[in-house]
Amino acid sequence: MNKRTNYLVIVMSGLLIFSAHLSNAQKNEKGRAFYQLTVYHYTSSDQENMLNNYLQHAYLPALHRLGIKNIGVFSSLANDTSAAKLLYVFVPIESLDNLVKIPEKLASDHQYQTAGEEYINAAHTAPAYNRMETILLHAFPLAPQMSLPALKSPKNERVYELRSYESPTEKIFQNKVTMFNKGDEIGLFKRLNFNAVFYSEVVAGSKMPNLMYLTTYENMADRDEHWKKFGSDPYWKQLSAMPEYQHNVSHIDDNFLRPTDYSDF
Repeated sequence: MNKRTNYLVIVMSGLLIFSAHLSNAQKNEKGRAFYQLTVYHYTSSDQENMLNNYLQHAYLPALHRLGIKNIGVFSSLANDTSAAKLLYVFVPIESLDNLVKIPEKLASDHQYQTAGEEYINAAHTAPAYNRMETILLHAFPLAPQMSLPALKSPKNERVYELRSYESPTEKIFQNKVTMFNKGDEIGLFKRLNFNAVFYSEVVAGSKMPNLMYLTTYENMADRDEHWKKFGSDPYWKQLSAMPEYQHNVSHIDDNFLRPTDYSDF
């Protein structure tokens, strides 16, 4: 084999290796799910009834017919005492292409249109909500797909905790994402059995840059015990003290939720 032939073999081998690496990277990237989190803001019991009727009898069944499963619907525990009430709807989506096609498919779904008539055709003087916000999430690399919680308690006793971590800049935000992934904060949550449903970056939302994750518990006492163990865990103390992970969160929102009786989980 002459030098030129040998050179070409080396180049072609390198290209094949690079191509395989790129293909694997693309597969891994495609393996990261997207999530749509819709938050309904409302005040009256009439709105609450309209929302729950629509979601239970129209929206969730229509998404199930589209092959979308594991849809979560959660009410805020603060609803009991707050005048401003919240209802959260979590929808796992495999791709953005699937996400943008949902409204078109719902528009042609006769069952959906019939079951959701009250919500869909609500008058401007009596809408089902005061405001609706949509948050688009992208799963973390080390938690590319959602996980259903392994809980034994009845749904009306469970506590789901939705945490939102904002960072002061985009670069610092990536540092917090790295802390969850490379720093293995996700592994710590898993080892302590936090029953996390998802960990994700916020791609689009009203609070940016931001990450969100959802952990679940049998009840509030179970939640408090888990966080007590987390705060005293040697690995957390080591990780949180590392110089490279300092000052990477500027604001935290902590929302306590409970699944509705018709939520998929």
